[in-house]
Amino acid sequence: MVTILVLSGIVLCLNLIIGILLGMTGISGFLLPLFYVGVLGMPVHDSLALSFLSFAISGIIGAYAYWRSNNMDLKLAFYLNIGSLPGAFLGVQINVLISEFFVKVLLYLFILLAGLSILKKKSQENEESLVHTGRSKFLENYLIMILIGFVTAAICSLTGAGGPILLVPLLAGMGVNIRIAVGVSLLNSVIIAIPSIFGYFSHAAMGNLTMLISFSLLGTVIGIITGSSLANKVSIRHLRIFIAYVTILSSVYMLFTLFI
Repeated sequence: MVTILVLSGIVLCLNLIIGILLGMTGISGFLLPLFYVGVLGMPVHDSLALSFLSFAISGIIGAYAYWRSNNMDLKLAFYLNIGSLPGAFLGVQINVLISEFFVKVLLYLFILLAGLSILKKKSQENEESLVHTGRSKFLENYLIMILIGFVTAAICSLTGAGGPILLVPLLAGMGVNIRIAVGVSLLNSVIIAIPSIFGYFSHAAMGNLTMLISFSLLGTVIGIITGSSLANKVSIRHLRIFIAYVTILSSVYMLFTLFI
């Protein structure tokens, strides 16, 4: 009982800290499975189940906020989500079929790429980068949008990475306003989380997950609300760079420990 209480406390603190970072910057959710698996040594499927539960809550809160501020393209989100639902289901099925070692390698590699992606975009964090011209014609091709939703969801559900870290740069690169891209991606992360939550919880190895779930949700909600209120009081650019370096160093260390 002491062990589950201590673990629940750590899970609460992790979700609180990452929730604050997520509320302030819109990124960092992908750090949850990294810490669950790599630091706490939790089973992969349990870690991913808890992570996607947090992604769902943060996605709902974030998507609603972006919708309220008119930074949401529901039509684009609709077609992406059509593909994302079966894509996420496929990603979970692939995950449970391959070895836990290989899943960890995929998780750490994807998180490493996410950190490098954040660093690459640091020079674009200004108001001029928020407006794009020349929307790609692919955005009007609904079959392509469904396919993109399918592929990105499969990757995210397989690796445990949050949807926005993959979909935001993709949509922005096709000419979608960056704020709308974030709003659409947050809504999409909820759709990805639905089959992922049920799929990974059905393969969970730990008993008595109720307390972990409760503390995870509590930390996520408080963290996101707190982070959102602090968003205009800190340097988001510097915070994102800090997150990127933490992500890169942590994932490299975890990959190193896998092979020694």
